Amino acid sequence: MHVRGDAPDGVDTAARILAVVRAIPRGQVAGYGEVARRAGLPGRARLVARLLSHNDDRALPWHRVLRSDGRIALPEGSPGYREQCARLRSEGLRVEAGRVRGARAVATVDAQVWGPPPD
Repeated sequence: MHVRGDAPDGVDTAARILAVVRAIPRGQVAGYGEVARRAGLPGRARLVARLLSHNDDRALPWHRVLRSDGRIALPEGSPGYREQCARLRSEGLRVEAGRVRGARAVATVDAQVWGPPPD
């Protein structure tokens, strides 16, 4: 898929997004917005969603990308929804009512290094 807005430095925008998705470790998740930020495209969560909706690479771990609140974005009961649930569960994640429980997307490098802010 061609994604409008390829970076001026010649690095393909779609390739950057896909590289970030491939880098999400097994058993972890990331939000569409976080994928966009990590790809150098802050504010482009919808671009990430659009690109993944056209994915035909079975090896791509697209199932690890969720809404920012941990919910699956696909319509409940659809074949893609059922497949995403099954893939996430096969990685040891708990999926209840379309939401991944007990796994949070790490939003920033600071959060990865220092952990979540105190309550």
